[in-house]
Amino acid sequence: MDEHSSTHPADTTTPADRTALMARHPQSPFRRTVWRTVLPAVAAAGISVAGFTGFAHGSEVGSATADGHSATATKFSRDSSATGSVRQAAAADFPTWGTRWVVHATADANSPAVGMINKTAPGQDRITADYQVDTGRKVCEGSSCSTFMAHLTGPVSGFLSVVAVDIPQDRLPGVPVQGGGGQPQPGGSREEMLNRAATWLTANNGAQVPYSQAKVWKDGYRQDCSGYVSMALGLPTPGTNTVGLATNRGITRPISVGELKPGDLLIDASGDNNTRHVVIFEKWNNDAHSSYTAYEQRGDHGTDHRTLTYGLPGGDAEFKPYRPVKFGD
Repeated sequence: MDEHSSTHPADTTTPADRTALMARHPQSPFRRTVWRTVLPAVAAAGISVAGFTGFAHGSEVGSATADGHSATATKFSRDSSATGSVRQAAAADFPTWGTRWVVHATADANSPAVGMINKTAPGQDRITADYQVDTGRKVCEGSSCSTFMAHLTGPVSGFLSVVAVDIPQDRLPGVPVQGGGGQPQPGGSREEMLNRAATWLTANNGAQVPYSQAKVWKDGYRQDCSGYVSMALGLPTPGTNTVGLATNRGITRPISVGELKPGDLLIDASGDNNTRHVVIFEKWNNDAHSSYTAYEQRGDHGTDHRTLTYGLPGGDAEFKPYRPVKFGD
């Protein structure tokens, strides 16, 4: 498959489009009339965080939480031939309106969904947000418009259009604003990548996304190892292949094993589609660095989060460490 991407044009919503959107998100009688008390500490917090730009809402994909699994040697089909530490911040509380607002892994309109706000009833959920991104791309729902995306810390972690928040403003009052422009900001891109990786552990109605070299998941990415990593990195759908992840210097660069950090990759790019594989490094399991916990999409199982030794002494030596260049280090 060839790589492709889509862009979200600024303020192209027509009156007919807005009517259709309103049919999906019934207008709250309090929309843009309800003021909420915002935690005053947030305004002075000076929170430094990461952000992207974009907006979309639609169908649901499961939320991301996963337990680790113990390691065992397993046989797996690998590749497709088709193609730090977390920073904590204070958060402010807001009401929402309408139904079925999708929360995205990043504020990129093409990023996977990680959950849904007001799944069954208008205003069912309240949200907390620790920062917001001015995307520069106006989104309208009826008479309400905003260019801002809020970064949620609850009830789902991810990005939500401020249009979904039941306040009179086009942005969240008292919540820090980060720059837009569709580029990752320093400090949070590794965490966002791991959050996206975790979504596939429960995206299949609470179960992992099944493995396939031929099929594409709901978010547009192939269901093999390299499609999964492409999704976690936010690359264009349907994703590049394992060779591309290892050799495209616009995506990764080689590093040493001792440099591995959360979100880095271990890649076996040799052989054919039944031998190539890629996994996402999360953390070392001990001070001796004799094993690590990783996310992977593997044959006969699907999405997994488990202990591995690929690329380590005594493990599969074909695996080499790489760092996504988007992390900027």
